[in-house]
Amino acid sequence: MTVKITARPNGPYVVEGEIELQDPTGARVHTGGRSTIALCRCGGSTTKPFCDGTHSKLGFKAAEAAVAQAQAKK
Repeated sequence: MTVKITARPNGPYVVEGEIELQDPTGARVHTGGRSTIALCRCGGSTTKPFCDGTHSKLGFKAAEAAVAQAQAKK
């Protein structure tokens, strides 16, 4: 199954599909067997790496769109 990752406007990354999530040490992070999870991208979640909705309290503003690779190399 293909994994789909969606950046929600001013919110988390929503990951859908069969995934294995690992922490920085390579240890597996338990996802509860869910096929959809939301990962924090504001840095304020108390349940990292998962989103807990803190982004809305912080007023997190995400980039409107991804930067093209060609522009990033300049």
